[in-house]
Amino acid sequence: MADLKARIAKRCAKEFNDGDFVNLGIGLPTQVANYLPEGVTITLHSENGFAGLDAAAEPGKEDVDVINSGGGYVTTVPHVKFFDTSTSFGLVRGGHVKATVLGAMEVAENGDLANWIIPGAKVAGMGGAMDLCAGCPSVIIVMLHTQKGAHKILKKCTLPLTAEQCVSKIITEMGVMEVREDGIWVVELHPDFTKEDIQAATGCELHFDPEMKAMEEE
Repeated sequence: MADLKARIAKRCAKEFNDGDFVNLGIGLPTQVANYLPEGVTITLHSENGFAGLDAAAEPGKEDVDVINSGGGYVTTVPHVKFFDTSTSFGLVRGGHVKATVLGAMEVAENGDLANWIIPGAKVAGMGGAMDLCAGCPSVIIVMLHTQKGAHKILKKCTLPLTAEQCVSKIITEMGVMEVREDGIWVVELHPDFTKEDIQAATGCELHFDPEMKAMEEE
């Protein structure tokens, strides 16, 4: 499981270019900071109040004053900037954050996202997910493809929505998918899986891009 999540985080880290300003949500998205490519300057935004997020802190070297939005101890880059929550969400709502990386419970084929509550279960709340989905031009979902064998990519979400038609791309251990006007297109497929495998693990019809390539781990 840990290796699969690392695979997803490593692949997601390749999505960004020099100068990008990117938000990382809680959970799996925070791992993306551990795999950013060398020689590329990407500023990572943490919704709890700073820009300049870096990799997770090494055991024994934690700074109790520096945590990410999920409460994990992290490090910062030299040009880090700390600010209050209103400024943090002003950046998001103002469209200044190019992309956000979020986890998901369900994604629909039209890009609807459900990632904040399962009715009857105790949860911490939506956090900033709704603002991020509305304010960021690109919403990238990183998640395991299924939950205990149950489909997470569906024709229509069954859980309460976080936002409608907001998802741009989905990255799982099985491949990379783009959400387009006519559905979900597989643009990269991991060599461990076949087209039949990824379709069987998905609750809606997938389309396979004619130029689909192998998903790389490194």
